[in-house]
Amino acid sequence: MSPVGLFLVSFLIFAGCLLAAGYMVWTLPAQRSGRVLAARLREVRLQSGGRSRTPADLILRERASGAETLARWLGRVGGLNRLQEYIDQADLRYRAAEVVLVSLALAALSFALLGALGFRLALLRLLAASAVGSLPVLYILRARRIRLRKFEEALPDAIDLFNRSMKAGHNIHAGLETLAAETLDPVRAEFRKVMEELALGAPLETALHNLGRRVPLMDLKFFVTGLILQRQTGANLIGVLDNLSVLMRERLALAAKMKAHTAQQRFSAGLLCALPLVAALGIWFVKPDYLRLLFTHPIGSKFLTYAVISEAVGILIIRRIANVRY
Repeated sequence: MSPVGLFLVSFLIFAGCLLAAGYMVWTLPAQRSGRVLAARLREVRLQSGGRSRTPADLILRERASGAETLARWLGRVGGLNRLQEYIDQADLRYRAAEVVLVSLALAALSFALLGALGFRLALLRLLAASAVGSLPVLYILRARRIRLRKFEEALPDAIDLFNRSMKAGHNIHAGLETLAAETLDPVRAEFRKVMEELALGAPLETALHNLGRRVPLMDLKFFVTGLILQRQTGANLIGVLDNLSVLMRERLALAAKMKAHTAQQRFSAGLLCALPLVAALGIWFVKPDYLRLLFTHPIGSKFLTYAVISEAVGILIIRRIANVRY
C-alpha cells in the first residue's frame, strides 16, 4: 500500500474511533441517567402503593458502565475515586472508569497514527499520545474549575439572601429552601440537592457535609460549619454570616485587582510559551527543509524530542510563576 493510502486508512480509523468515543462520552451517560431516573421513579410509585419503605430502598446505587469488565478492573486502580470526585464537582454525568478507557483509547490510537505517519522515535510518539490521551481529563478539570469559580462568585449573594431569611424569623430549613428556589445556578442546583436529601430523611449535618464535599470551597465550608454550630449550640449565626459575606466580597475584589495588575506578566508568559510554535510554523512555510530533518533524520528526531520536553517543562514553570495564588 502506498504512503498516501496508508495515511488515508489510518486517518479514517482514527476519525471513526473519535466519533465512537464522542458518542460514548456524550450520549451514553445521558441515556443511562435517564434509565436510572425512570427506575427510581418506578420504585417510588411502587412504594407509595403500599409496599414497606426501608432506608435501603432509597440508596442511589452506581450502575455498571457499558464496558463492565474493564470498568470493574479499572475501579481497583488508585486515583479513580479522586477522578470521580472531580467529575461530580464539575456536575458531569460521566464515570471515572469510562473516562480512563476513552483516554487510553485516544492515546493508543494517536500512538499508532503517528507511527503510520512516519514518526519513528518512540519517545516523541509516546509524549504526543500522552498529551492527546489527557484531553478528557483536562476537559473535566476545566469544567470543574469554571463551575467552582461561578459558585464562588455567586456565594456572597446567596449568603446575604439566607441571612435575610433568618432575620425574617425563618429557620435553617426554610432558609435553605429559599436558596434552592431564588438563587441562580450552580448555587441553586447544589442547594436543591441538599433539599432532596433532607426530603429523603437525611440529617441536616449529613446533607451539609455532602454539600461541602461536592463543592470544595473554603468559604462554603465556613458557611456549613456556621450552620452546624448554630444548630448544635445556638450561636449568633446572623452576625457570623454578615462578616463572612463581607470577607468573601473583599477577597474576590482583591483577587480581581491582582488579576488586573498581573495581566502584563501573564500575557508575556503566554507569548513566551507560544513563540517556539509560531517560529516553527513560520520556518515551515518559508524553508520546510529545515524542519523536515527533525522528522526524517535520527539526530533531528532526538533534537525534536528534547525541544518538546523542554517546551513542556518551560510552560509548566512559567505557568507556576505567572499564576498568583490568593
